[in-house]
Amino acid sequence: MAHSHSTTHFNPWHDVNYGSKAPQTVNAIIEIPKGSKGKYELDKDSGLLKLDRVLFSAVHYPAAYGFIPQTYCDDKDPLDVLVLCSVDVVPMCLIEAKVIGVMQMIDNNEEDDKIIAVAANDVSMNHYNDISELPPHTLLEMRRFFEDYKALENKQVVVEKFMGREEAYKIVQDSLRLYDETFRHKNHQAQLSML
Repeated sequence: MAHSHSTTHFNPWHDVNYGSKAPQTVNAIIEIPKGSKGKYELDKDSGLLKLDRVLFSAVHYPAAYGFIPQTYCDDKDPLDVLVLCSVDVVPMCLIEAKVIGVMQMIDNNEEDDKIIAVAANDVSMNHYNDISELPPHTLLEMRRFFEDYKALENKQVVVEKFMGREEAYKIVQDSLRLYDETFRHKNHQAQLSML
C-alpha cells in the first residue's frame, strides 16, 4: 500500500511563534552552537538545517547563533540573534532569549542587524539587562568574529555600532511588522482568492 504524503510540512521560521513577551523576550531558534566552525543555516524550503560552509580555522562562533521566528528583514531573511548562554546549546533548540542590545553591521553594503540576547533560563546570564553591562571583551569578540570571518572570505563587513535594548526592541518590532506585511498579508490574499 502506498504512503500518502501530505504537502504541508513544519517550517521553524513560519510555524514557531516569536513569543508572547516580545520584543523584551523572544523565542530564538539556534542554528549554530557557540564555538562551532560550521556555519549551519535553515533551509527555507525544507525547514531542515543545512551546512552552508565550514569557516576558516582561526574563527569560531562567539555565542549561540540563530534567528527569531516570524520575523523578516530587508535581506530577505529572518532577524538574526546571538544568545549568550553558559551551556552549549544544540542546533534547532528553541531558547527563550532576553533581548539586551543589537550589533549593527553593514554586510556587502546591506544593513544586517544582529540582536544580542541572554538565555532567559540561565541564572549565570539572565541578570544582564543591557549590553552596557556585559564584560567589554564579549562585545569585542563578537565584533572581531564577524569582521574576521568575512575578511577571510574576502567580503567587506563593517560592524557599525552596538546599541542598547531600547533600540533592539524597535528592530525586533520592525521585523515582526515586516513579516506580517510580507507573509500574513499574502496568505490572507491567497485564502481570499480561493473562496
